[in-house]
Amino acid sequence: MAQPTDLTRTENPPITRAHLWALGIPGFALLTALGAHIAIPLPPDGVPMTLQTLFVVLAAMCLGPRAGTLSMVLYIAAGMIGVPLFAEGEVGLAVILGQTGGYLVGFVLCQPVVGLVVRRRDGSSRGWLAIVTAVLAAHAVVFAVGVPWLAVVREFSLWRAIEGGMVPFLPGMVIKSIIAVLIGLVCMPWCMRRVW
Repeated sequence: MAQPTDLTRTENPPITRAHLWALGIPGFALLTALGAHIAIPLPPDGVPMTLQTLFVVLAAMCLGPRAGTLSMVLYIAAGMIGVPLFAEGEVGLAVILGQTGGYLVGFVLCQPVVGLVVRRRDGSSRGWLAIVTAVLAAHAVVFAVGVPWLAVVREFSLWRAIEGGMVPFLPGMVIKSIIAVLIGLVCMPWCMRRVW
């Protein structure tokens, strides 16, 4: 005899990588924008210290190289077309061409670097030392693009740009790196299996 069907029971559809990308790509773009609005202009050049790089690095660790790159491209594109997402509410192409534009480009370029450092050939994570290295490497890419860009835009010497566009940010970078590593240790193995 056939068993009665329970019409009240519904199957929950599985959460796929596409679902997680659809949430994560705009989500990390938004978090980066929120981080930009916590901005403290630093002497001598007024390049603001923000929480952006924390979320930039977390995007790379949680979304992986492809989705992380898309998230940062979305952030920059939205700011360029007039959404006030950049530091201190600035908008437009002038921000990219200005003194902080190189740092924004670095947000995009650092995304695949994290994946190269932390991911083994079998797709698993290499461990805590690799996560530390990846976080520091991501910051290094942002500075490697941002500092020379600052030098060109402001017509500084490279040393002068390092003095104003990197050195004041190092203490904050250390704190943000520690936070990113702690979050990465917890989240990254799951994210690498389900999201990357």
